[in-house]
Amino acid sequence: MLTAIGVMVLLAVVIGVALGWSAIRLKVEGNPLAEKIDAILPQTQCGQCGFPGCKPYAEAIAKGEADINQCPPGGEEGVKQLAELLGVEPKPLDGEHGTPKPKSVALIDEQTCIGCTLCIQACPVDAIVGAAKQMHTIIADECTGCELCLPPCPVDCIAMVEIHEDLPHWKWRYPLVPLKHVA
Repeated sequence: MLTAIGVMVLLAVVIGVALGWSAIRLKVEGNPLAEKIDAILPQTQCGQCGFPGCKPYAEAIAKGEADINQCPPGGEEGVKQLAELLGVEPKPLDGEHGTPKPKSVALIDEQTCIGCTLCIQACPVDAIVGAAKQMHTIIADECTGCELCLPPCPVDCIAMVEIHEDLPHWKWRYPLVPLKHVA
């Protein structure tokens, strides 16, 4: 009986060590090119490019399944940065996916809101808070201006308000890239 338990414990230890070693040694890394592309994209998660978010669009570009000019929120500057990263010629923004718009944020008319939660369900970045049959509100710092909350609202209580880039609303447009040391 003790021999059987000893054999089972030894077998469990050997299998555990083998699994631990293989998890470390055979770790699957993400595509570094897709990560660099994703860092350039505006992270609005709006789906205007035809993909459910910026990360899937970046992966499609890295695989050669999507073109670099499908992101209206990124605009012409985003296309130029993607072209530079990939070593290809910049293309004009594809109008089929929309046109660039000024940066905006959603605003809910709290007097009109009926608390249906449809906007909460549609928001890809969880920038809307509220409960069923209660007034909802937007967390302005989290809102990407994707406009995905507008169509499901049955009472049209959501409006997009343009954000002017002044000192209180200014943000880095693109991720900071460390400077290379020049000797």
